[in-house]
Amino acid sequence: MVKKNDKTISLVLGSGGARGLAHIGVIHWLEENDFKIKSISGCSMGALIGGVYAAGKLDDFESWARAITKVDIVKSLDLSWKKSGLIKGDKIIDTLTELVGDVVIEDLAIAYTAVATDILNEKEVWMNSGKLFDAIRASISIPLFFTPFKYENIDLIDGGVLNPVPIAPTFNDTTDFTVAVNLCGKIDNKNKIKSKNHSENKNNSSFTDKVTEFVEKIKDSTVNEIDNDWGAYDIAHQAFDLMQSTIARQKLAAYPADHIIEISRNVCGTLEFDRASEMIELGYEMAQKHLKQITL
Repeated sequence: MVKKNDKTISLVLGSGGARGLAHIGVIHWLEENDFKIKSISGCSMGALIGGVYAAGKLDDFESWARAITKVDIVKSLDLSWKKSGLIKGDKIIDTLTELVGDVVIEDLAIAYTAVATDILNEKEVWMNSGKLFDAIRASISIPLFFTPFKYENIDLIDGGVLNPVPIAPTFNDTTDFTVAVNLCGKIDNKNKIKSKNHSENKNNSSFTDKVTEFVEKIKDSTVNEIDNDWGAYDIAHQAFDLMQSTIARQKLAAYPADHIIEISRNVCGTLEFDRASEMIELGYEMAQKHLKQITL
């Protein structure tokens, strides 16, 4: 029989934009119940949260994330002017690097793999060496929103395009359990979370309107064209979520984890990063719901 404080976990953190903040709550639950996370495989937001945790900076990141407002999000956007993506992402990565440090993956205390997609050669790329935030930037490159990240002369985009819940990198682990967090679960209106001001003032609380305000401040016709077409990005994100949900079901059916925590894809919008507290609490609750049996 394995002692409680000896149980080891291979943690697989899936993609899903702002829903990925729920990964923080899952990690808190695992730690509070004496599980030791020995390896992390992450995709997109899962790669970000997993990398920050492996670097020992999750508490600092959480404090920062809980304090983020919509205005802060808008200020972090650096328009790219390229057809390959709306946002360069340099400002976001620079902020995170300042918070966490310029970390190298080989120096992390936990085995770590970020999964990205080589769009030209149509294959996954597992990044488990080199600069941590190079791996993260590649893995979070949501199509149309972020520009692709060039890594060793290869254009990489969001790993969720091919594998939203990347279990394969953990196959050779010698841990007691593999726990996968799927952020692309079926729509569940009973558990849908609404932002505090959603019902009172839907227009003022939307991320899109904040971006519109930002764009209007820049007197440039090219930017105005982006502004007018912003609805297309909303549709693209919804389509991307649906695509990831379908792929995640197929991947988990083919390569099931020992335990799966599933979070509905409609609990939070892809870009609603100002709802960190809600999502962290949800992650903790869902971990308790799906994993409490393995503490017995």
